[in-house]
Amino acid sequence: METSMPLAENLKNKQQRRVKILATLGPASDSPEMIEKLFLAGANAFRINMSHGEQADKAALVTHIRALERKYAMPTTILVDLQGPKLRIGKFAGGKVMLETGAAFTLDQLEDDGNASRVRLPHQEIFDALEPQTRLLLDDGKLVLRVQSVTSDKIETIVEVGGPLSDRKGLNVPDVVIPVAALTAKDRSDLAFAVEQGVDWIAMSFVQRPEDVAEGRKLIGGKAALLAKIEKPAAIQRLDEILELADAVMVARGDLGVELPPEQVPPLQKQIVSAARRLGRPVVVATQMLESMITSPSPTRAEVSDVATAIYDGADAIMLSAETAAGAWPEEAVSIMDRIAKQVESDPDYYSRVHFTKINADETTADALALSSAQIVKTVDTNAIVCFTSSGSTARRISRERPEVPILVLTPHIDTARRLGLLWGSLSVRTRDIGSFEEMVAKGKRMAMRHHYGQAGGRLIMLAGVPFGTPGSTNVLHVVRLTGDELKGF
Repeated sequence: METSMPLAENLKNKQQRRVKILATLGPASDSPEMIEKLFLAGANAFRINMSHGEQADKAALVTHIRALERKYAMPTTILVDLQGPKLRIGKFAGGKVMLETGAAFTLDQLEDDGNASRVRLPHQEIFDALEPQTRLLLDDGKLVLRVQSVTSDKIETIVEVGGPLSDRKGLNVPDVVIPVAALTAKDRSDLAFAVEQGVDWIAMSFVQRPEDVAEGRKLIGGKAALLAKIEKPAAIQRLDEILELADAVMVARGDLGVELPPEQVPPLQKQIVSAARRLGRPVVVATQMLESMITSPSPTRAEVSDVATAIYDGADAIMLSAETAAGAWPEEAVSIMDRIAKQVESDPDYYSRVHFTKINADETTADALALSSAQIVKTVDTNAIVCFTSSGSTARRISRERPEVPILVLTPHIDTARRLGLLWGSLSVRTRDIGSFEEMVAKGKRMAMRHHYGQAGGRLIMLAGVPFGTPGSTNVLHVVRLTGDELKGF
């Protein structure tokens, strides 16, 4: 299907943007028509949240996205977000109570409905792990309890911050590592479903230890990439170990802001982004980015500044949650985020700011060439870096350097092209593999011109590996000049 000129221009502009936009699908955006609108407004990837709905509904979303991918011949990324272990209290007689500040409140394992002085907590692992003076947070941190004493079946607390509390509200335990499995039975079922559907990324919620990531990787079996959501203080303490095992991370500011004082979240966001960039792992900044757009057609100035900060920090992707899943203005939320990103990236100081993280290349040929390509861009007027890759590792190395020109990634593997949809500065194109140096140069030139990444007289930097088609063999850097004749005959 041919697209109109304005539509083609819209997609061209989307390809030029460095930071990626990850849009969550939900009741406000689960139709093929709305998914297409989000795609055309600027969404590079779609998040499917397994915390709500049935697997059959999620399978329909995958079908819609893959149809969109075929229509526009653009690899499109699908991320499935697992619910993770949810700690919840039991029910109350009457459904709701008021906890008064300073009052005593008990969590126990009795089957009876709760009241203003006690409620059931059906999680033995919490009783086993708690110590006196640790905090318990209820209802996303709205209520705070301080533990006074703990036995095998009773937790005595004092209410430090009171308020209304209703049935089955969530419980957070920020001060200790709770020995709960990162993957529940539901998560395992949803993970198997996601792999069967051929999604590109699987996000693990409430990761606390590197062992959690290792378990997820084993179950995925290499059939998708793994993103670890950093939303627990325990994960911050072992961040580098988690990053070593994960393919990407997410700064999940919602739960971080529940378990930590809110003033600690901004510096932690910078710490996580910086650590991920040093190791060459894509990093997503998420939660409440344009929160007011759930009900309003325009964001607050503070929200715009928040999105801009994440982009200046060099995040690979920025995520919309309820704004697109359940909000009244999903298409507008993506469009505004796209406009914010383009404005930030047009700032003359953008690249000096985005390099606040010092990146040390590993002692490998591939890393040396990736670093060199970014340095050449600063010295020689260059249109783009063209990267031939099988696994995507060369593209990730180049992206880590945050070069000042786009990265055109050419790969014969559709799964590689899709997974790179969260990678800063890149456009992935599936194309037949190359077999010679001459073919590399010709194809690189042709694809750059076709995707608006080059112009007559401009230069391209090309990276590939010899022998061609061998994963992990990047050892060639070549600079070529475009003549303008590259598309003749095509």
